[in-house]
Amino acid sequence: MPPQQMNVAMMTSGGLAPCLSSSVAYLVEFWAAALKAGKISGLSIRMYIDGYKGVLTGDSTVISPSIYDECSCLHDVGGSPIGNSRVKLTNVKDCLKRGFIKEGETPLEAAAQQLIKDGINVIHTIGGDDTNTQAAELSKYILEKHGGKVVVVGMPKTIDNDVYPIVQTFGADTAAEQGSIFFTNVVSESSANPRMLIIHEVMGRDSGYLTAATAQKYRASIKATKFTGPGFTMTQKSRDIHAVWIPELQMSIPAEGERLRKVMDENGCVNVFLSEGAGVEEIVAEMEANGEEVPRDAFGHVSLAKINPGVYFSKRLATLVGAEKTLVQKSGYFARAAASNAFDRKLIRDCAEKGVESAIAGVSGCMGQDEDKKGTPIRAIEFERVKGGKPFNKDAAWFQELLKDIGQIA
Repeated sequence: MPPQQMNVAMMTSGGLAPCLSSSVAYLVEFWAAALKAGKISGLSIRMYIDGYKGVLTGDSTVISPSIYDECSCLHDVGGSPIGNSRVKLTNVKDCLKRGFIKEGETPLEAAAQQLIKDGINVIHTIGGDDTNTQAAELSKYILEKHGGKVVVVGMPKTIDNDVYPIVQTFGADTAAEQGSIFFTNVVSESSANPRMLIIHEVMGRDSGYLTAATAQKYRASIKATKFTGPGFTMTQKSRDIHAVWIPELQMSIPAEGERLRKVMDENGCVNVFLSEGAGVEEIVAEMEANGEEVPRDAFGHVSLAKINPGVYFSKRLATLVGAEKTLVQKSGYFARAAASNAFDRKLIRDCAEKGVESAIAGVSGCMGQDEDKKGTPIRAIEFERVKGGKPFNKDAAWFQELLKDIGQIA
């Protein structure tokens, strides 16, 4: 088959993660390389602004070939270089309310018409499971309703690392590293007041991966830190983590309160790492019982930022441990807005290289290490196999060792 002209589009969607800028940079790099190598006869790269909002409204820009090489500078910055939004293409009411479509239109048809108008052959969707499965639905819709083909190659972005069947999603390792850095400073607040309770609330709706990984990285840094001898209240124990609460663990607040009361008496502080998804069912049930409206986003997910799990649990725990002062600090926005670290950049690079090859071959899918295949190869994973909600493996040896080390389990 002779080389063909490729009209490539890219979009980033959902919440931020430390991978968006590097994903765009590497995709541009490998598409430009394919053109130079003669694998394609021509190339245009279009960026849709603010995710699916840009696709629906036609807000996009075609970048000049003269700046392809300059895109490598994106590796040094966090956030998205083309903007994100949370839009569900099947939520007609929400899209109409936000002015993305007109009365009588459907989001799928509006998006399809825009991609057809722009002559798109390939679209790279850089986002979580919602973003990529929606793109697959859009591609299917275009084929069935308009007889056209748009190859969709997704890049799995989420700091939750909770997507089946992908071993590691982009940005999760960097977010854990950044969360550790964040708490390295915050923990000093334990010296600002006697009997201080600090709750470090970490992002993670259904999976405790990020909380656990952040705790692991933080404890590694604490163990490598030198502390003074007797006579000082600042010790490795006072700076350590005393509890890790994630959705996958059954948790008894009274029992934990009793255990942590002893920690408070001994060290003058208690430090808890809390996954924002831990105990959400309990909080929602209480709100509904009180007749309160539970805030939700366009996808129907509970808006965790508005129900404040950290504040909810801090109020219950403070009394049990006898805290004089309580501090709840969220590292999520700090961690997710970082530039990719070396680990994530390599993962993104490898997936982008294979992703461009897959797109040229006309194969759609979400790039990643396929945990269901021998050797977990990087490949375009079939979209029908991609879904969110994968729990963290709480039985992992390193995590069980961590819990035993901090006294949370015997």
